Amino acid sequence: MIGLDVLAVGYLVRDEDHNLLEAHSTSTLVRAGDSMIVVDTSSKFMRPALKTSFRDLGIFPKDVDTVVLTHSHSDHVGNIDMFPNAEIYVQAGGADLGADVNVVEGDMQLCSGVRLVHTPGHSDDSMSVFIEADRAYVIAGDAIPTEDNYRRMVPPGICNDREAAMESIKSIANFADVIVPGHGFPFMTR
Repeated sequence: MIGLDVLAVGYLVRDEDHNLLEAHSTSTLVRAGDSMIVVDTSSKFMRPALKTSFRDLGIFPKDVDTVVLTHSHSDHVGNIDMFPNAEIYVQAGGADLGADVNVVEGDMQLCSGVRLVHTPGHSDDSMSVFIEADRAYVIAGDAIPTEDNYRRMVPPGICNDREAAMESIKSIANFADVIVPGHGFPFMTR
């Protein structure tokens, strides 16, 4: 059985003109068989929330064997150093995060029930994690940054390819019963 736990709920702060002032991503733990996978490590600001969640779950960050980054923006990668024993996966086309990173080209089966899917638009290196468990889950990163993006079917405010972003949203919507957005609480789609 595959289990998901949200470690830290991310959020965005905008001014009255909708300019982005602050961003902290959601971080999620996926337990799939013997694998412990963290999807997005959030920003340094969220480190206390991550530590509290791990303590509450009775898990040590050193026990995490895999970190998946939905893309390489700083608000998603700020706590990589918390996971010294993890293999790190990032989609091709993003910032150089060092030699110890596994670069994914396109889609990839990570383990049974967990698939990495290239979902470009917000950035060239955007990918989402598609999970087949008791329901179909997608940890979307900023392919769907907020529930509002999904409900209104609009691309992310920061977007390098609006057409690709809309295709990514449709792909996620066609699969998911539950979406964990890049910045916010998980929500049901059906």
